[in-house]
Amino acid sequence: MATPKIVLNTSRDIPFHKLVLSQANVRKIKAGVSIEELAEDIARRTLLHSLAVRPVLDAEGAETGVFEVPVGGRRFRALELLVKQKRMSKTQPVPCVVRDTGLAAEDSLAENVQRAPLHPLDQFRAFQTLREAGLGEEEIAARFFVAPGVVKQRLKLAAVAPALLDAYAEDRMTLEQLMAFTVSGDHARQEQVWEALSRAYSREPYQIRRLLTEGTVRASDKRALFVGVEAYKAAGGAVMRDLFQHDDGGWLQDPALLDRLVAEKLEAEAATVRAEGWKWVEVALAFPYGHSRGLRRLSGEPVPLSEAEQATYDALHAEYERLEASEPAQAEELDAVARRLVEIDLELRALEERPLVYETAEVARAGVFVSVDVEGGLQVDRGYVRPEDEAPVEPVVPAVPPDGEGPTAVPAGGAVAAQPAAIAGGASVSAPVPVAGVVASEEDEGLRPLPERLLIELSVHRTLALRDALANDPDTAFLAALHALCLRTFTQRPGASCLELELKSAGFGVQPPDLAASAAARAIDARQRSWSTQLPSEPEALWETLVGFDGDSRAALFAHCVSFGVNAVHEPWNRAPQRAAHADLLAGAVGLDMAAAGWTATVDSYLGRVPKARILEAVREARGPEAAQLIDHLRKPDMAKEAERLLAGSGWLPEPLRRPLEPAAGGDAGAEGDAEGGASLPAFLTGDGEIPDDADRSEAAAA
Repeated sequence: MATPKIVLNTSRDIPFHKLVLSQANVRKIKAGVSIEELAEDIARRTLLHSLAVRPVLDAEGAETGVFEVPVGGRRFRALELLVKQKRMSKTQPVPCVVRDTGLAAEDSLAENVQRAPLHPLDQFRAFQTLREAGLGEEEIAARFFVAPGVVKQRLKLAAVAPALLDAYAEDRMTLEQLMAFTVSGDHARQEQVWEALSRAYSREPYQIRRLLTEGTVRASDKRALFVGVEAYKAAGGAVMRDLFQHDDGGWLQDPALLDRLVAEKLEAEAATVRAEGWKWVEVALAFPYGHSRGLRRLSGEPVPLSEAEQATYDALHAEYERLEASEPAQAEELDAVARRLVEIDLELRALEERPLVYETAEVARAGVFVSVDVEGGLQVDRGYVRPEDEAPVEPVVPAVPPDGEGPTAVPAGGAVAAQPAAIAGGASVSAPVPVAGVVASEEDEGLRPLPERLLIELSVHRTLALRDALANDPDTAFLAALHALCLRTFTQRPGASCLELELKSAGFGVQPPDLAASAAARAIDARQRSWSTQLPSEPEALWETLVGFDGDSRAALFAHCVSFGVNAVHEPWNRAPQRAAHADLLAGAVGLDMAAAGWTATVDSYLGRVPKARILEAVREARGPEAAQLIDHLRKPDMAKEAERLLAGSGWLPEPLRRPLEPAAGGDAGAEGDAEGGASLPAFLTGDGEIPDDADRSEAAAA
């Protein structure tokens, strides 16, 4: 029996005004491209698909000359819009396929169900073909009603290594994995990473990105911020970007070039500072914490405001007070006022932070440290005097007094020279001796200096009496201790006090990475600078300054000085269990929380320096056993990097940093990791999304 031949429906051109929309069309919900966009596409390319129509019959079953449209309703509405806009005549012939058998609703359903969506890879390659044909990204975006960022994303995906595109087409790679490979444009490296991951248990997109960016420097690194990414690119450096995730500005691929640019810029800044006349200028990317300990800090005078600056300052201050007193009724006005207050505050601070002027003689013996701060800004610390550069101090000794007069002081090199004499208790006195120009007669007892033994005995009496008196005057005792501590902390001249109170500040021979950039180090340095500006540089004036402080200021200054004596450092050569126990008590007394103080577990600070078992233990304590299972198959370097991501924000601390009897505080156990994405296509495929700029990315990351 012969197979019947298929007979296709006839097609004919029907004037548009003879067409009506059929109620049998199954598409009731709007989705996809809008009618307006489809109309613009038809206006540019004309109609690409015919309409399927059915004749409208009268009561006797005869054709009325009108045709309903059950298939192609969106195209019909787009044509209708073009007619309303008078961009197309209502008598314009429309190509139609005329059907008169079956059900109209069945035709509409079949047309939509049998339609196969385009594979995403075909989209990528089609956009690439258009780009190779000479169309720009903006023009392609306009033709397909998507944002230019979406075009960039699709072109970036099409540029991945062909072997990886084949793996994606064969469903051996997910779209999220393919997106991760776009970070690098090196096809050989892409294939190498995919080959390495093909043998691994997990092939998460974050692992792909991390492997592709190994050996690079993030654009958020302080070196990159200091030089500037544009300057780095101008010098020939390449930057890798991630168009699908927030990437903090990308990754700089040439660390050696970046380091050279940093060194050159630092040296140029140092040359400017040297021209100011300083004795020495030290330059480094970062100095170790405590590098200025033992150096005297100069206290310069701020440059006064000019008349114009003072007028600006007064105007800003008046505006700030006026806005602060206002009560806007509308939310928009309230937001505008709040923004303006922030702007004024920044301008006022810029005017208040005046540069300092130093004495020329002091500049000639002092130096400067030039480095890069943690935020990538230039850091210039001026005015440090080394002990060997201090001006020589003329010793003052008592002169032999004339008859009936008290002792007078003359500098060394005058008529009297002094010789120190040791006394009980470690004190010393200066006994005057005869010198040229002064003749002491044994017969004239009034001119003979006191015997040294007698001076010692008298000073011992006075010392004991002073101890007893001080013990009965707690306020003065506190002031004397504060005076001695300040001499040690700020002037490095402890000998200017009769109180033999020694404060030892342990140095850190072994320093963690970026110790100087830690929150505690920055707070201590800021406090030290603040007090330095309030205390005199000469020890002789320190006592009167402290007397003038109120009780709260003395207490705060005392606590600052005492804090330098804390030593809770673990020293293998000096086992001191009682010291460690007291450090625990002190931490409990002040409520020390190392997580709140800013310590976090990173590859450098902890995770990269402990065995894998310790890494898994940390993740298990902070995030739960499920999170630990996600990384237990990784190599240690990868495990440490992924653990850093998992522990971020958890508050987890290793045992040495916890309070006594404190559990390993962490976030919610079993916290969810990065989602792989659902069945729906991402925005860059649907055309609804747009690649964010850096500001939008920052806001998204903060959200």
